[in-house]
Amino acid sequence: MIFKRKNIETIVIFLSLIILCTKSFAKSNQINFDELKKRLIHNGFDKKVIENIYKNSGVFFDVSSVSGYFRHNESKLNYNQFSSYKNVNKAYKYLNKNKNKLKMVEKKYGVSKEIITAIILVETKLGTYTGNRKVINTFSTMASLQEKSHRNALWKEITSKNKYPRKKFNEKADNKSIWAFKELKAYLQYTISENIDPLSIKGSYAGAIGICQFIPSSIISYAKDGNNDGKIDLFVHEDAIESIANYLKSFGWRPNINNDKASKVLFYYNRSMYYVNTLLKIQDLLKKMSK
Repeated sequence: MIFKRKNIETIVIFLSLIILCTKSFAKSNQINFDELKKRLIHNGFDKKVIENIYKNSGVFFDVSSVSGYFRHNESKLNYNQFSSYKNVNKAYKYLNKNKNKLKMVEKKYGVSKEIITAIILVETKLGTYTGNRKVINTFSTMASLQEKSHRNALWKEITSKNKYPRKKFNEKADNKSIWAFKELKAYLQYTISENIDPLSIKGSYAGAIGICQFIPSSIISYAKDGNNDGKIDLFVHEDAIESIANYLKSFGWRPNINNDKASKVLFYYNRSMYYVNTLLKIQDLLKKMSK
């Protein structure tokens, strides 16, 4: 078979990319979580359970996922897309499809069905995109940044693609590693209590889970079994809807709340006024469509 020069060059580039990705993955797998396991066991988790989780080849130092946490910039996100007619119309159809559950939680918690729908639209495009990163890897990787070798491995990955001040990186790594260890403990607590394989759940690059994108500590504190099947599964719409309502009520949402107070409550969900203002705008648009 005769190949054209252009085709050969394309094949060479493709194969080179495969080799680079393979090397990167292999390097990540060489980084172990031995110290992290010790900390978890010291914090009361069963040694056998922890050893069984971390001996799985599917658990590894996820450089590509966590590096996104350091590049993330909330102000650059295009929240305006969600208030377009096309997306608000989809949200309106979602509201009608789930109207029985939404009306029930509105009555029970005093949280408007429109704001719940707005959150689900912005967080996961009405449940159609909930993330593709293994949550166990995200939190294990971030939590292990307290170790110098792990931190250096992530630093090299980040600086290989764009400039990032080392001082800023270290400050963020310090804060996020402490936060991530707390969330990892909550995640393991949740999966163990619900008898869920901790390797089975995928979420955002930041470890947010399900249709409502709760972090594990929020699942422990605010998640609800919305369909009364005896389980809390935030990939189920009924559970996600009621969990959002419970979360907002817990932070001060009340029936007929004004926008100033609503903004303060929604800020707990995502500490971005750009995000908050988008939710309130979508809520108003949905209310107008319902008239």
